[in-house]
Amino acid sequence: MAFVRKIINDPVYGFITIDHPLILSIIAHPYYQRLRRIHQMAFAHLVYPGAVHSRLHHSLGAYHLMSSALSELKNKGTTITPEEELGARIAILLHDIGHGPYSHALENELIHDVNHEDISLLIMQTMNQEYNGQLETAIDIFRNKYHKHFLHQLVSGQLDVDRMDYLSRDSFFTGVAEGVISYDRILKMLVVKDDELMIEEKGIYSIEKFLVARRLMYWQVYLHKAVVSAEMLLVKIVQRAKDLLSNGVPTVAATDALNFFLNNANENQPVQQHLDVFCNLDDYDVMCTIKNWSTHPDKILSMLCRSLVDRRLLKIRLQAEPFDEKVVREKKCEVSERLPITENEAGYFVFTGEAINTTYDPSDERINILFKDGSVKDISQIDNALIHQQLSGPVKKYYICYYRF
Repeated sequence: MAFVRKIINDPVYGFITIDHPLILSIIAHPYYQRLRRIHQMAFAHLVYPGAVHSRLHHSLGAYHLMSSALSELKNKGTTITPEEELGARIAILLHDIGHGPYSHALENELIHDVNHEDISLLIMQTMNQEYNGQLETAIDIFRNKYHKHFLHQLVSGQLDVDRMDYLSRDSFFTGVAEGVISYDRILKMLVVKDDELMIEEKGIYSIEKFLVARRLMYWQVYLHKAVVSAEMLLVKIVQRAKDLLSNGVPTVAATDALNFFLNNANENQPVQQHLDVFCNLDDYDVMCTIKNWSTHPDKILSMLCRSLVDRRLLKIRLQAEPFDEKVVREKKCEVSERLPITENEAGYFVFTGEAINTTYDPSDERINILFKDGSVKDISQIDNALIHQQLSGPVKKYYICYYRF
């Protein structure tokens, strides 16, 4: 049967072309379709109502940018075989497939000491068996085991198409103009030298804008105080549920998949054995469970759940220095007296944490600029650089969340 070329209408880029039968088959796979049911931005829609796009939207967008990047590099004389091109496109298509419900918010809460990259790799390896080894090159690129390093840099690096898409897409759906980047110009400026991904000299300002946009989007959107408050409320809900279960209090989730991970959250069981269960887990399981628990007999759990369902979030304050323990104790005492609950239980409604944002970390991986004379400089070391060494350090803010009366 002849392969039918598919196009997908994307609100950010227009038409995305699917022109390989293996990629079309991967997109149709249940493991991939699960991404439709996972929000790209967790609870950002509680602040920016339009931010309801999914991980599937993002992965398709990153796939589109990867296709464009590979095309540009080939036009500049970089040797990329059809097998390598297919591998890179599959690697970016599946790079986020290991995300669990509400993505980063619940990472390490349902499964300890396993991050989403590890689960992505497990899922890719499982799918590779189904597809008789056709994902081997994609897996090597994803793991940075392939001999052409620049292909991995396009999947995960300072200039990866993952970041280019989520900044473009998240700014589009939130309406936050500060996140708009010149992704098309950045792609045109990409070049490979000595197996390293670099930017041509005339693309310097587009990269500076890209880095500044990322910084602004973190503070204005991803680490917006109401978003942080909602995500931490979700964490506290899961922690309370696990505490109740460990004390023998019946706390049943809405689905078998979520029940399994809540009851086994503190046990170090290999994820590989329960991959099918994990791949049945998504945002719907969690939110339906939270709605059910909003009438749970446990006062703490029901209050936490009702607060999230009704968007009555915990009050949150941010500052440059850690909060005084005396202030935290006073808040806990007030909550303990007025609810009334024990001071230990008040820890679910009063707690502190920190939010960290780094504009550009040259120790992680450098963004190199290739000049016309063949010389290469890190972007933070060029003359009159906007991204200088002072911006390379992390910016940390401390927060306190507390119940509002």
